[in-house]
This record gives sequence, structure tokens and C-alpha cells, in this order.
Amino acid sequence: MARSEGDTWDLASSVGATATSVAASRALASRGPNPPIHDPYAAALVRAVGTDYFVRVAEGAVDFDEDPLFDGDTMRAQIVVRTRYFDDFFAEATAAGIRQAVILASGLDTRAYRMDWPADTVVFEIDQPAVIEFKTRVLGDLGAEPAADRRAVAVDLREDWPAVLTAAGFDPDAPTAWIAEGLLIYLPPDAQDRLLDHITALSAPGSRLATEHMDSRAFTGDWARKLTERGQRHGSSVDLTKLFYSGERNSARDYLAERGWQISIRTTAQAYTAQGYEAPKDELLAMIGDSGYLSAELSARPT
Repeated sequence: MARSEGDTWDLASSVGATATSVAASRALASRGPNPPIHDPYAAALVRAVGTDYFVRVAEGAVDFDEDPLFDGDTMRAQIVVRTRYFDDFFAEATAAGIRQAVILASGLDTRAYRMDWPADTVVFEIDQPAVIEFKTRVLGDLGAEPAADRRAVAVDLREDWPAVLTAAGFDPDAPTAWIAEGLLIYLPPDAQDRLLDHITALSAPGSRLATEHMDSRAFTGDWARKLTERGQRHGSSVDLTKLFYSGERNSARDYLAERGWQISIRTTAQAYTAQGYEAPKDELLAMIGDSGYLSAELSARPT
């Protein structure tokens, strides 16, 4: 079903299924001896969602190795690079003294549980109420304990989430580390701008932000279509072409820079190299252009 204004979803449908897909990939990359990443909760969360295809991915039961677009090694490298980028972002932010973190559209992200946080760190997770309830319940049933002061903020990002976040104890006068992982492409262009405006307004000097840097080619239907066809070859029913918002939008890099953020871009090829991997196939790079990862720091609030 295509996206529409005010639409809702769970973790097995619409854009919510993409969170389960990412968790399944993390579970896959966490398998075996000496895995390159370690998410001890991803597989259990995927099994609790119960979508057969994602469960099989998480358990290593889908053979991607002969896929012409995105084989098994490429798939594992992609999720390792992505996961480490945002893990490293938080680790570097807390090493610099930041003790307030916000995970936007947190989905099945388990960083509040699996990362090594300084004792006085507060981690806010924002997502739709049903998603927050599901993850909190499943991890509680597993006996998992947060490694930080985790505060679940159950609110749709299309609503007045800054007010709900502040009511949960967020301090707009303290530097914050924000991540918007795998989020912007699922927002309409105007909603993306509003989100970045809210983040800027809530950010004290010294705050940091990490998200994806999206080249304009990454917003074409061709990219979504090819990835959808790849998933369907292996049993997925997710149609990414109905979930992404294509068309012209502001570059997050330029939009944030105009509002006082100092921007650093790491292209996909650079991100792979930084983690000890070869750059992905030329066909993939051609589809996403100079996309990669963006980090930003705010030296002063805009006047």
C-alpha cells in the first residue's frame, strides 16, 4: 500500500517493515564466531514480529550469494558499515562529554541496551506508540536491561514530538547527540525540513547529528524498484517504491549548513574503506551516486 497522509503501520507492514528488515540484517551479521557487529537482541525482536521472510534472513536461511545486484557478502558489509557508523558517532559524542542522546524513529534499534554508555547518559527513543510498546515488552520478556537511562517517547514524528520529548525530561540547554538513521527518505520533503528545523531549535551549542547523506540519484524510483525486485527474488513482499518519497527535496547537507551546522560527509565508498571493506559494486554506486553518511555539529544556535 502506498504512503498517505496520516497513515499508520506496525513492524510487519508499510514503512514499519523496513525497521524489521534492518534488524534482520543486523541479526544476520551478528551470527557466527567473531561477528563484525554484535546485536544480541535483533534476532529475537525479528522472531517476535513474526514475518517469515525476515525471520529466515535473521537466521541465515536465505541464500543471497548468487544475487546479481546485492549478494550476501555485500549485504553483510552494508549493514556492518551502517551500524558501525552510527555506533561510532554515539561513542565519539559521549567521549566528548555529551550525555543526552536521541534516536529518532527508533524502530528496533537496540543501542540503548547493547552499547557501552557512560553511567549518567540519558537515551531517548522516539517512535510510534505501538512500536515503542512492542520493543519494550519483547526486550523486557527477554530480561534485557538498558545500559543507559532509556526513556521511551511514544509519539508519531508527524505530531508535536518536541513537546512530548521535553515532557519526558529532555533538556534543550544540554548538548545532544541525535541520530536519524534510515529515516529521511521515508519523509515527504516538507516533513524532512520540519524535522531538521525541530532538531536545530532543540539543540544546544555542541550538539551533534548523524544521518544519511542522500545524493539526488538515490531518490529515483529506479533504485527503489531494483531493491524491491531483489527482495522479491528471495521471498520479501515489501515494495519500497510505495514507501519512499521521491521528487525534489532540500539536501540535508545544505539545509543544515544554512542553519549553522558544521557538516562532514563520508561517501559510501569512504565509509566502506574506513571499516576495512572494499567499495560496493559499481552498479550499486551508480544507483545511489555520492550518497553516504552525514555528521554535523552545532557551534551556536541560529539567531
